[in-house]
Amino acid sequence: MAISQVVRRRLKNRGRRIVRPQAATLVLVSVVGLAAAICVAWFAGEGLIPRLFVQLNTLQNTPPLWLQVPMMLGNYIFVPTVLLLIIALGVMWISPQPRGWARIVVVSILLVLTVRYILWRSLSTLNLADPTNGVFSLGLFFLEMLMLAGSTIQLLLMLRVRDRQEEADQNAIVVVSGQFVPSVDVFIPTYNEPDFVLRRTIIGCQAMDYANKRIYLLDDTHRPEIRSLAAELGCEYMTRPDNRHAKAGNLNHAFAQTDSDLIVVFDADFIPTRNFLTRTVGFFQAENVALVQTPQSFYNPDPIARNLGLENVLTSEEEVFYRQIQPIRDAAGSVICSGTSFVVRRTALEAAGGFVTESLSEDYFTGIRLSAQGYQLVYLDEKLSAGLAADNMASHAAQRLRWARGTLQAFFIESNPLTIRGLTPLQRLAHLEGLLHWFTSLSRVGFLIIPLAYSFLNVIPVRATEAQLLYFFLPYYVVQLSVFSWLNYRSRSAILSDIYSLVLAVPLAWTVIQVMLNPFSKGFNVTPKGTSSDRYSYNWNLAIPLIAFFIITAISLWRNLGMCMIKGGWAAAPLDPMEALARSESIKGMGVGWLWSSYNLIMLGIALLILLDVPRPNPYDWFDLRRTVQITPVSSDGSPTFWGITTLFSEGGAEVALTQTGFPSLDSDETLPVTVNILEEALQLTGTATRSDIQDEFSTVRIQFEDLPINDHRRLVEMLFCRPGQWKRRNSPGELRSLLLLLRIVLKPRILFDQGSDVRAIAVAKG
Repeated sequence: MAISQVVRRRLKNRGRRIVRPQAATLVLVSVVGLAAAICVAWFAGEGLIPRLFVQLNTLQNTPPLWLQVPMMLGNYIFVPTVLLLIIALGVMWISPQPRGWARIVVVSILLVLTVRYILWRSLSTLNLADPTNGVFSLGLFFLEMLMLAGSTIQLLLMLRVRDRQEEADQNAIVVVSGQFVPSVDVFIPTYNEPDFVLRRTIIGCQAMDYANKRIYLLDDTHRPEIRSLAAELGCEYMTRPDNRHAKAGNLNHAFAQTDSDLIVVFDADFIPTRNFLTRTVGFFQAENVALVQTPQSFYNPDPIARNLGLENVLTSEEEVFYRQIQPIRDAAGSVICSGTSFVVRRTALEAAGGFVTESLSEDYFTGIRLSAQGYQLVYLDEKLSAGLAADNMASHAAQRLRWARGTLQAFFIESNPLTIRGLTPLQRLAHLEGLLHWFTSLSRVGFLIIPLAYSFLNVIPVRATEAQLLYFFLPYYVVQLSVFSWLNYRSRSAILSDIYSLVLAVPLAWTVIQVMLNPFSKGFNVTPKGTSSDRYSYNWNLAIPLIAFFIITAISLWRNLGMCMIKGGWAAAPLDPMEALARSESIKGMGVGWLWSSYNLIMLGIALLILLDVPRPNPYDWFDLRRTVQITPVSSDGSPTFWGITTLFSEGGAEVALTQTGFPSLDSDETLPVTVNILEEALQLTGTATRSDIQDEFSTVRIQFEDLPINDHRRLVEMLFCRPGQWKRRNSPGELRSLLLLLRIVLKPRILFDQGSDVRAIAVAKG
C-alpha cells in the first residue's frame, strides 16, 4: 500500500472518531441511567418495579430442587469438595505441567463448577427482600459476574494451547544454514532514555547472529549525544521533524524510509539474545505469517517485589500473560502484539496501513489489523530478550494505566476487535476477554466496599445457609484455588495476584470510567527507565484511597465484631421466633462480613507497604554470574596474582570470592587499581578494588570497573545480556508459601528490618 494511501486512511479514521466515542459513551450512560431509574422506582415502593422484585424474591426463596442441598448428604457435605480436590491434585501429580489431557480434565471440572456456581448465585442467593439489601446484593452479583465472564472465556480458550518450540527448531535450521535469510531492519525507538541504557540495547542488537540486518536508532528527542552514540557504535541514526503520534509515528516514519523484508522492534531498554533472529525469522517462510511475538522478560525486579523485599521470590507481573495468556491466544488466532521483541513482515504491515496511530496501544491494534487482513500472528514462548521493569511504583502505575487506557480505546476506534471486519468469532471472543480484564478493577474496588455494607447498613448481600455454602461455593473455591498456579505454569499464586491487582485497583477503576466517558483525554507518556534513588519515598497519590479504605475497614471490623457478640448472646434473647430467625440470619451475615473485612484489612496493609519505594542507588543491575577470574594488583612491586570466582557481576563492577589468601586488606576509604582477566571470555578489564571482606570463610573483593574501551564494553554487555538461554523461568511460590510470605511481610516490614543496599539483594539472573 502506498504511503499516500496510508495517510488518506488515517485521515478517514480520524474523521470517524468524532461520532463513535459519543455513541459508545451514550450507551454506557444509558445503561447506568436505566439502572439508577429502576433503583429509584424500587425505593419509591409503588408501581411495577417493586412488584417485580417481590416476585423475584419469592423465586429466590424457592429455588429449583436441583439447586438445593441433597438431604442424603447430611454429615457428608464435604464429600463433593474432597473428591474433586483429590481428582485435581491427582491430575496435577501425574502431569506436573498443564499439557494435553491433564489440562482438559482440570479445565472441564472448573467449567462445570463455574456454571454450577453461577446458577446457584443467580437463582438462590440474591437478597431482594427490600431495596437496600437488593441494591447491594445485585451489585455484588454483577461484580462477580463481571469477573467470572472473563475467567470463563479464559477457561474455554485453555482447552487449546499452542507450543511453537519444535516448529522453531525446524525453522532455525533453514535460517542457520543460509537457505532463508530475508533482509531485516531493527528499529529501536527512543524518547529520553539514558544513553547507557541505549548503548547496551544497540550492542545487543548488533550481536545477533544474523548477517543480513541493519540497526536503526529512532530518536524522537533530537539529542546530539544520542546521535554521537549511534556514530560511535556504528548504527544508523534517524529522527523526524515532529513527534506526532508518539511511538507509532516514530515507527511509521522509519518504516517509510526503509525497505527490508522484515522489521524487528525493540524498546529502548530491551536487549536481545544472540539467537533472537535465528529463532524467529524462519516462521516467515509461510507467506501468511505476518508477525512473530516473543515474551517480555526483565533483568531487574519490578517495584512491587523490590519494595516487599522479595526480589528473588516473586516473578514479574507480566509472567502470567506470557506463560498462560499468549499461548492460548495463539491457539485462538488472536496473539497480542506487545510493542517490543517482535518481528513483522513489511508487506503485511503495508497492507494493514502501517502502525496504528488511533490509540495509545499502537502495538495491540496493529496486531488486530494484521489479523483482520487474514494474516497469522505467531507467539514463540521463548525468552529471547530482556528489558527493564519500571523503576518505582509511580512509573509502574503510569505504565499500567496507559495500557488500560490504550486497550479500552478499542470501543471508540476503527480497529475495535469486536466489530472490525475480518476476524473470526473465536478471535473476537479472545479479544473480549482482554477487554473485560480491565473492567475487573471495578470489581476489585467493589469487593472492598461490600463488607462495609455488612457493618454500617446491616446489609446481607448473599443469602445462603452453611450447607449451601459448603455444597455450592466450597468445591468451586477450593478447586479453583488449588489449580490456579498450575494452570498459569507456576507464574503466580492466587493470593499474590490479588495483591498485585489491589495496589492499582482504585486508579485503574477510575481510568476505566474516564476512558469510557472521554477516551482520548490523555496522550502517550513514556515510562522512565534506568533511574536511581538513594532514599526511601512514599507514593501518597496511590496510597490515599487505600488508606481511606484501610481506616474504614478497620472501624467496620471492630463494629462488626461487637455486633456479632451482642447479637450472638450478650444481649437479651428475642422472644418472637421470626425475630430469632432474622437475628440468626443477621449473625451469619455479620460473620461473613467480619471474615471478609479481616482479609481486606491484611491485603490493604500489604498494599500500603508496597507503595514505599526502597532506595536504588545503583543504576546498574547485578547478576548472579559465575566466572573464573584472575586479579592482578597494578603496582610496581610485582604483586602476586590472585584467583577467584565471581559471585556478582554488572556493567559497573564485580564481586569475587578469592580461592587464596593474601589479598591486601582495604579500609572504607582505600582503593587498589587492579586488572581482571575473565578466563572463559578471554576478556581483560581494568578497575579499582574498593572493598575486601570475609564472607562464608572466603576472602571477597569488590571491584569497580573503569571507563572501558568500546570493544571491551561490547564484550561485557554480550556476556551479561546476550547469552542464548540465559533468561530462565522462575516459579512463583504456591498458595501456602505465598500466605506465609505475606504474613511475614506484615510482621516484619522492610522499612523496619531493612535488608540494606547490598547489591546481593538485587541479583536476579543466574549465570
